[in-house]
Parts: sequence; C-alpha cells; structure tokens
Amino acid sequence: MSSTLYLRLRKRIGIKPNNMVTLGSAARLFAADTELEQRLHSLVLHRHRPEDGNRVVIDMLQIVKAIREAAPGVVVETFGDPQVLVIVADTPPKPRIAVLIAAWLLLFFGAGLAIMNFHTDVSMKEVHQRITELVTGEKSEHPLWFQIPYSLGIGIGMLVFFNHLFRKRMNEEPNPLEVELFMYEESVNDYVIAEEMRIKNERGERKNS
Repeated sequence: MSSTLYLRLRKRIGIKPNNMVTLGSAARLFAADTELEQRLHSLVLHRHRPEDGNRVVIDMLQIVKAIREAAPGVVVETFGDPQVLVIVADTPPKPRIAVLIAAWLLLFFGAGLAIMNFHTDVSMKEVHQRITELVTGEKSEHPLWFQIPYSLGIGIGMLVFFNHLFRKRMNEEPNPLEVELFMYEESVNDYVIAEEMRIKNERGERKNS
C-alpha cells in the first residue's frame, strides 16, 4: 500500500555558501508514516556551487522527481507555491546605522516640507484665521489656541495611521506601510523566481541543442 506525503513549499529560505538544501528546509512535510517523513526530511535537493551565484530557485517538479527516486511508492500531494527561492549568504545583512539615520532625517524633513507646502497651497493659515473669527468674533493673526491642537492632531493621526509608536504596536492590524512592504517583497520574489527560471530554462535548451 502506497503512502501519501503532503508537501507545502516555503516561499524563501537562506543557506550558507557550499551548503545543501534539504527537503525539510525547503518545505513543510506531513505523512502518516512518520519513518518515511523523517527519512524524506533529510533528502538533499540541491548542493550549492560557486557558479550558482547567490540565488537558486528549486522547482516543484525537481522536488517531486527527487522524492520519487528516493521513495518510488510515495504519492506526493503538493500545496502552495510551485517554487522556493534560496538566498545564499554567509551572514544576514546588518543594517547600516549611518544610512538608517540619513534616511530617517530625509524622510522626517521631507514629510515636514510636504505638509507645509500642502498647507500653503490650500491657504491653511487664512482658514484658521477665518475659523477663529467665526468662533470668537475676533480676528487674530496667530490663533495658537487652534493651531497648536491642530498640529498635535496631525502627529497623533500619523501614529494612529501607521499603528506604531517607535517599536510598540497599538493593535494587531498591519499598517499601510507594512502592507506595501509585504507587496513589494512579494513582487521582488516573483520577479527573481521568474528570472531564475528563465535562465535555468535557457541553460537547459543550450544543453539539449
């Protein structure tokens, strides 16, 4: 009686140069036969070589072929993504403090200038003066009692919008910046996988010709 192996590939994994990618590191496995599951967990899918570069794509068909060779009677049920992206690096990249500070200052002053330019475009000063005159009956050049709470409200609104106060989250919902970063990372992964698969296919066509 044949055993069934359920397989879900991970989207992205990392290894060190000249190391190997095993089935257990590239995918999540489940099989009723625990001995089979443990044996296939250490199945080698790819051994990194210097000519592979720092990115390798392992395709589902390559994985199924390796499983069938190691355990011919196994029925493979696959779920999720059809490829896994392998990033090869000695150590994870460390954030560069100088670049981080420069980017933070650029974003801080850039956002401040953007808000000030917007207020100038819509004549916000005159609007505040007019609202103050309507509420108090007196015209004031600098209605600070209105402008100061308004300025504080902008900052509080940004905190609520981005759902972060330094490293502390206000609730479990992702903020718009996290969603955009997630979509950007997904797009980069899709592009890298498509590009690596194209290169792999071209190499295969050259070998066959």
